[in-house]
Amino acid sequence: MRHLLDTKTLSREDALRILDVAEDMADTQRREIKKLPTLRGKTVVNLFFEDSTRTRISFEAAAKRLSADVINFSAKGSSVSKGESLQDTAQTLQAMGADAVVIRHGASGAPRTLATSGWITAGVVNAGDGTHEHPTQALLDAYTIRKRTFGDDSRGRDLAGLRVTIVGDILHSRVARSNVWLLDALGAHVTLVAPPTLVPQDVSAWPARVLYDLDEAITEGCDALMMLRIQLERMNAAYFPTEREYSRRWGLDATRLAALEPGSMVMHPGPMNRGLEISADAADSPRSTVLDQVTNGVSVRMAVLYLLLAGTDEREDV
Repeated sequence: MRHLLDTKTLSREDALRILDVAEDMADTQRREIKKLPTLRGKTVVNLFFEDSTRTRISFEAAAKRLSADVINFSAKGSSVSKGESLQDTAQTLQAMGADAVVIRHGASGAPRTLATSGWITAGVVNAGDGTHEHPTQALLDAYTIRKRTFGDDSRGRDLAGLRVTIVGDILHSRVARSNVWLLDALGAHVTLVAPPTLVPQDVSAWPARVLYDLDEAITEGCDALMMLRIQLERMNAAYFPTEREYSRRWGLDATRLAALEPGSMVMHPGPMNRGLEISADAADSPRSTVLDQVTNGVSVRMAVLYLLLAGTDEREDV
């Protein structure tokens, strides 16, 4: 694996390989000594042009547990805030000997530009770009669904026939986009639920169906209900009347939680707006996988870095 830029072009076989390697990584994290010598001597750079605590810390933990050297680069307070271009920053990292670059950027397509530009020879992992994709989040979500559904018998299995409902701000969500493509590749049936104003124009080309009523979706049933964060920082227009109105119609409250089928899990990529898209009852219930997702995120990112850096040099793009 040379780069991980999206899930739209990720094959079922490659996705299962990442998930199965993540199972191996998760097994090592149950030992007393969690650190592996696998990537000793390799340098991983976390190149974050957008604020993110969870994703950056998760990648940092994953790299350190594989014994890689980690450099954290934040655009704020760096040369980028003085006008330095992505090319100049990339070439600086190349001169430092970076083996892998984990990039989060506000512009859709920035990771692909970095990977295909010839500016660096390092492997590139997309940690979220604009409103495009966030592939490792989708992989950890799929891993969590698979583990909750199949338990110790999960290795090697896809998600064929499982029903996943994704609710909320689909328009601005790179998590939703990555999940739709990956879940479809793994055989799951995806339903999107959102206000009409928060549904993308090109959604008809996605392998998912669209509903506008959360209660209807819950009545139909699902194996996993994923609540997306309302991204107030990306909204430059009035997409719904008020936060209270949104919560009433599309939020997961105690009543809707009780109406879910037995065995349904509740997911959230975090950080959560408690009381807006998800209530405290739902976030803290036994159905919630929120903390599992955080734990599994480290294992999945360990798997991605391992497959990027521990193979031969004759690798292909994913």
